[in-house]
Amino acid sequence: QVQLVESGGGLVQAGGSLRLSCAVSGTAFSTKAMGWYRQAPGKQRELVAGISSGRSTNYADSVKGRFTISRDNAKNTVYLQMNSLKPEDTAVYYCARGYGSSFVEHDIRYWGKGTLVTVSS
Repeated sequence: QVQLVESGGGLVQAGGSLRLSCAVSGTAFSTKAMGWYRQAPGKQRELVAGISSGRSTNYADSVKGRFTISRDNAKNTVYLQMNSLKPEDTAVYYCARGYGSSFVEHDIRYWGKGTLVTVSS
């Protein structure tokens, strides 16, 4: 059974930090690209960050310089370090596993169920 389980969400004040984790089981991890997406109330899901199996990364312009995606293949876990959080970062954050080793925004094989991040002003 494939599972992508996010954790680390919560309530934080603007300017604060959170680290999201996504533990992956039941499927390949180290050879696959991973990504983080988010969906704010009333908006479409959008890409936050992606990481290839070789650890190449890409970010949405809105989070560049504030968020960092990383992976630990020994733990089958991908992380999203979020610093200098803003109220507009409030959303449900989803972990995703790609089909291949390179990250492609719409090439997602599996999704997690999401974790809520709320940033208060």
